[in-house]
Amino acid sequence: MIYLDHNATTPLRPAAKKAVTDAYEVYGNASSVHHAGRVARARIENAREAVARLAACEPSEVVFTSGGSEANALALRGAIAGAAEAGSRIARLMVSAIEHDSVRANAAALAESTPGLKLHEIPVSSDGKLQLSALREMLMHGKGRVLLSVMAANNETGVLQDVPQIAKILKQEGGAEALLHVDGVQVAGRMDWSFGGADYITLSAHKMGGPQGAGALIVRQSAPLSPQIAGGGQELGRRAGTENVAAISGFGAVAEERMPNQKALRDGFETELKKLAPDVVIFGESAERLPNTSNFAIPGLSSETVLIALDLDGVAVSSGAACSSGKVRPSHVLAAMGVPEHLARCAIRVSFGWTNQQTDVDAALESLQRLLARRAALAA
Repeated sequence: MIYLDHNATTPLRPAAKKAVTDAYEVYGNASSVHHAGRVARARIENAREAVARLAACEPSEVVFTSGGSEANALALRGAIAGAAEAGSRIARLMVSAIEHDSVRANAAALAESTPGLKLHEIPVSSDGKLQLSALREMLMHGKGRVLLSVMAANNETGVLQDVPQIAKILKQEGGAEALLHVDGVQVAGRMDWSFGGADYITLSAHKMGGPQGAGALIVRQSAPLSPQIAGGGQELGRRAGTENVAAISGFGAVAEERMPNQKALRDGFETELKKLAPDVVIFGESAERLPNTSNFAIPGLSSETVLIALDLDGVAVSSGAACSSGKVRPSHVLAAMGVPEHLARCAIRVSFGWTNQQTDVDAALESLQRLLARRAALAA
C-alpha cells in the first residue's frame, strides 16, 4: 500500500514506537507515591516538557487529553464555563466557516445550551483564508467578551491562516479580555509556525507520527478553564482520569522531532497532475498551504470513482476530513470557499508524510493516468 493520507493520520515513527513499547513496561499509576508510580509520573512529565518546547509554552500549561477532538471541546467548553465561574462570562463565540467538526459541533451545542451566548461564523475567501475585514467588522459592532476559534491550517485544503495577525485584530477590536483558541493539529511538528497571541492551542500526537489516542490542550496561565471531566486531580485538576502513560510517552518522543518537508513532492505531483488533466482545479492553490497537502478535483470524476480506482491500485488517498470522508456529502470547507457542489463532489485530498518518496508520487500519477485513459476510452 502506498499511503498518501497523512493528514488523517501518520504512521508511527520509530522514536514513538520505542517510547510506547518501553512505557508498557511501566506498571505504576502516575498518581501513586510509591516508586512504580513515580516512574510513570516521570515519563509523563518528561513528555510534558517536550510538548511544551514544541508549543513554546510552560510545562504547567500543557493539559494532556485523548486527542485533538477532546482538546477542542475542552478549549471551548472549558473557557466558557471557566469565564462564567470567574465572573466575566463570554457573550460571543466566533468560529471560522472552515473549522473541524469537533469545533463546529461543540460551538453549536454551546450556543444552544448557554444563555446569552451568541455564535458567529466568520466567512473565508475563495482561497480559504479568513476574511479579516469581516472579523474586524464583527468585533467592532458586537458587545461582550469574545472567544474566537480558528485553525492554523485546514485539514482538507492545507491553507494556512495568519494567526499572529488574527490575534492582533482580536485584541485590538475585541478588547484585552478577548480569548483566542487555535487548532494547531495540522501544523505542529510539520513546519515552523507561530502561535503568538493564542490563549489555547490544540495539538494531536498521531498527526505528527505519534500514537493515536493522545493529544494536548495548551492553556495559557491567564486563560480561564473549567475542567469538563470531573473525578481525580490529574493534569493539575484540569482533566480527570488516569493518564495514558504509553501514548503520552510516544507523544513526547515525536514532539522532539520534525517531519521532513514534503513541498517538493507536493509541487511535483501538482505539476504532473496538471499535465494529465489540464482542467484540474487545485483548491487553495493561490494561498500559502501546508507543504504536504494537495486538494484537487478533476471535473466529471467523482471522489468515489477516484478513491476506488486508486485503492484498487494500492494507493490510499482521501476525499476530505477523515472524520467525515465515509459519508457521501460535500465538504463544508469547500462550500465555505464558494466551490460549486458538483465540483466539491469530485474533491480528492493527497497528503504526503515522512514515509513517502518520489516513487509514491509516480505510482499515484500512473494510477490517475490509467483512470483518465479508461474514461477517455468510454467517451470515445
